Amino acid sequence: MSIQSKDFYVHENDKVKLDKWPTLVKSYCETKKEYHEHLDKHIHELSSLQRLLYASKTYSLLLVFQGMDAAGKDGVIRHVMSGVNPQGCQVASFKNPSTKELEHDFLWRTTQALPERGKIGIFNRSYYEEVLVVRVHPEILTTQNLPADLIDENNIWKERYSSILDMEKHLKRNGTEIIKFFLHLSKEEQRNRFLERIEEPDKNWKFSQADIKERKCWDKYAETFEECLSATSTKEAPWYIVPADNKENAHLIVSHIIIEKLKDMNMSYPHMNKQHIEELQSIRSALLAE
Repeated sequence: MSIQSKDFYVHENDKVKLDKWPTLVKSYCETKKEYHEHLDKHIHELSSLQRLLYASKTYSLLLVFQGMDAAGKDGVIRHVMSGVNPQGCQVASFKNPSTKELEHDFLWRTTQALPERGKIGIFNRSYYEEVLVVRVHPEILTTQNLPADLIDENNIWKERYSSILDMEKHLKRNGTEIIKFFLHLSKEEQRNRFLERIEEPDKNWKFSQADIKERKCWDKYAETFEECLSATSTKEAPWYIVPADNKENAHLIVSHIIIEKLKDMNMSYPHMNKQHIEELQSIRSALLAE
């Protein structure tokens, strides 16, 4: 199995056209057994690196997941992070903002959920909703209590991109590494997954009329995602466009990219000075003598 992260990396200033990016690539594994073996290996390695991150308490890692409905965000998070110690990982999911959240700037609610040093933070949807869903449905702006002169659709999205990029650069300067994943799903595969949610009783809860309403905006969402990915992929916080029609491939790609990032971070276990080592040896001797 050979996964190349660069195949999914969006370079800064790239003009993204989603129809040029595959939603499906050749399977990395020929059998379910082989897939589980590779995923288990990734999970074990990720767990080890997460312990190092937690012990070093120098960096934090923020993982952002965006995509169309049914792109598999929940599944990727559940499978890839299944071996990570819950004490070192925190997941935040962002739906419609609350009344309290609407009383603040659009980055406020996600800022409250940023990971502490030594931890992995996962955003299932994120502050990017404010330049995606809100852009597709600009009437939402009227609920955000903004001054009227600031609601200028010719400028507001560029201004929000600027706010996001400034925030991500600030986080980078303060030790938070950021990886952003766009799970790239085809319209046909979304249709199949919606049908599956209807036909399988234990998945009925995942589906609602609102999903069909949003599906009718597919082309507008695609256009909006293209502009967003083009405007906000940077060296500090890159986007990866992950083919999502094959769930197993998506799990392996995402886990591979996270492992690469953690390996690239300058982490080490805390250094024990001579005095501390001598104290440990003294305690060891006392325990053995009991």
